[in-house]
Amino acid sequence: MHLSTLNDAELTYCTNVHPGESLVEVRALVRDHVSAVKRGVSPSAPFGVGRRLASAAAEALQAPEELASFRAELAELGLYCFTLNGFPYGAFHGTRVKESVYLPDWLSAERVRYTQHLASTLAELLPQGVSGSISTVPGCFKPNAQAPHAERAMAFALIDVVAMLADIARSKGRHIALALEPEPECFLETTDEAVRFFEQRLLSREALARLSEVADIEPQQAEALLRRHLGVCLDTCHASVEFESPLDAYRKLGAAGISVPKVQLSAGLRLPRATPEMLQLLHAFADGVYLHQTVVRSDGQLLRFLDLPDALASAPRVDAEWRVHFHVPIFLRELGVFESTQDDLVPLLAALAKEPSCPHLEVETYTWNVLPEHFRDVPVEQAIARELRYVLDTLQASLPPPRS
Repeated sequence: MHLSTLNDAELTYCTNVHPGESLVEVRALVRDHVSAVKRGVSPSAPFGVGRRLASAAAEALQAPEELASFRAELAELGLYCFTLNGFPYGAFHGTRVKESVYLPDWLSAERVRYTQHLASTLAELLPQGVSGSISTVPGCFKPNAQAPHAERAMAFALIDVVAMLADIARSKGRHIALALEPEPECFLETTDEAVRFFEQRLLSREALARLSEVADIEPQQAEALLRRHLGVCLDTCHASVEFESPLDAYRKLGAAGISVPKVQLSAGLRLPRATPEMLQLLHAFADGVYLHQTVVRSDGQLLRFLDLPDALASAPRVDAEWRVHFHVPIFLRELGVFESTQDDLVPLLAALAKEPSCPHLEVETYTWNVLPEHFRDVPVEQAIARELRYVLDTLQASLPPPRS
């Protein structure tokens, strides 16, 4: 949806909450689920969609007739697309995803090809005058970054996509930015790691020379071009799990001159002071589908665990604070005996409401289907609509009252 009262911001939710990998499934979920959400939050005005396109759907949309048909169907339903989630490549529901969600990563030509397909698709779906964004894997799973020359290889792969985005801007007049999404246990895990990668690799003399060559531009134009088409997707759950303030992370990226094309609005699970009883109840969140990276703060130190079962099995100090990468509905501050990281999200929304130019805002609670049943007692479309209304209300509450 277009928030004209909030500095021309775009707000949506990510459709990765709905199962669907093929183009046929994608079109069905748009008709059945996205349209239902639109009726709940934007019944009479066009509604912007945050699409997740798996590789199978992205490949199918390379056929001009399929893309034209999909675009026409979106228009008929009063929908438009301005952002894509290019993080999960393949199956994302009903099967073990875990660390395979990062594959293929930015060490692979498959990731480049997939992202280029997304870019060419979004270039055709974007309305005139609306910028586009694509969120993506933050390099690779952290252990895979230890290979020799891995950072250089990932930087060069990203630069190849930046060159394509620059060509789209020149030839079609559509601006699209690729946004790396830091996540626990990934190559880019924290804001500091993202800043370091930009400054030491992507903005190095070697990388900018490569961009100048593949984009066919003057060397002195390369840095501005890279900053225009490559940035960071700030996922507020991921930041909070790392004990980072999302607002501080946003400001740190801005101070480094790194754009934030998209903010994924999400909340994680929080135990301010774990007890044996709470840890026993926490087993209900240890599903077999997704990774639930866990960070425990004890005596000022951060203990990181790849998955929630690993943290539970290790039995660290139970009186410590636990934060779990499990996306929970952002309108819930409390979930029974647990809390969410909602309190970290509110200051960022308050700041964004006053920004002269706001990033794309995308609610992303993809774990709805594995959330313990007593926390999902309404249809998913109603929960999504409530999340979007929560964001709108929080943003509006941060604006100064209108002058009389």
